[in-house]
Amino acid sequence: MDLINNFIALFVESAPFLLVGMLIAGVIHQLVPKKWIESTLGKRNSVVTAALIGAPLPLCSCSVIPVAMGIRRSGASKASTASFLVSTPETGVDSIGVTYALMGPIMAIARPIAAIISAIVAGSLITVFGSVERPKPASEEAPVQKSCCHKSAPKAVSLFDKVKASFVFGYGQLLRDFMVWFLIGIFFAALVTTFVPEDFLTQYGQGVFAMLVIVLISVPMYICATASTPLAVGLLLSGITPGAALVFMLTGPATNIATLMVIKNELGKRELVIYLIAIVVSAVGSGLLLDYLFDTFQWEMQLVHGDHSDMMGFFYQASAIVLAGLIAFQLQKRFLKIMV
Repeated sequence: MDLINNFIALFVESAPFLLVGMLIAGVIHQLVPKKWIESTLGKRNSVVTAALIGAPLPLCSCSVIPVAMGIRRSGASKASTASFLVSTPETGVDSIGVTYALMGPIMAIARPIAAIISAIVAGSLITVFGSVERPKPASEEAPVQKSCCHKSAPKAVSLFDKVKASFVFGYGQLLRDFMVWFLIGIFFAALVTTFVPEDFLTQYGQGVFAMLVIVLISVPMYICATASTPLAVGLLLSGITPGAALVFMLTGPATNIATLMVIKNELGKRELVIYLIAIVVSAVGSGLLLDYLFDTFQWEMQLVHGDHSDMMGFFYQASAIVLAGLIAFQLQKRFLKIMV
């Protein structure tokens, strides 16, 4: 029963962010010129640009998935897409504010810096060791019918049609592509929440081993950067080091089953392995460096134990109903297609 309740709670918490993310992805795909995306995020040095663009965005691990899929399909390179997928969920203006309020200025500064570095490392490694980019498929737009007497002029597309197409793309094609992995990710997160003891992480406290244990636990978790902050405060109060807490705040939002499966499908298996290695190495390295700085300069944190806001209000419940309806509709279409 606890497993079901945790699954429902995680689904409800994720729903509004996922709906917003799909809408943003649809708008990017339809309204933002593909040439601009290709020129901005399609070159080798675009991993830095993607990291800097993604860092301040208040998108969580749920909503960043459709947005990243949207920019990838609009012309972004594999490297810049991966960089965006790392920096965006790991930090944001909202999570930085919460970090400053609950942990103080040191962690509020260290968190975005570590997130940007982690994103640049991931994108750079994919640029160097990733598979060769395949040529983009030809446009799926309907060809213009030609006549022997005259050439047909391209039909102008109204703003209303573009907005409509944004909704159709975001809540149709994108949702179909990742909804199964999203549900699987939520299920694994519910398993961790239900069966992993609350004091499991704190008993390993310090050092590389503690950070690696945190990585193993945080990979299947489905948690946003803002929600991870009060949890990290609780872990700090229980005895883990600031570096270990930073590892949790970096790996938790950026690595979950749904994100990893999207990376596998959109970027490739090799890129998935590189992505994981880059995040783990960057997070552990940042954590060890932070612990060293705390020990060397005798820094101290004044922790405030805060709780993430209750996610079961009317807005979240309504969003969950809408998302469940959209998923059910897409599953029905898929089932009918199989039957036919």
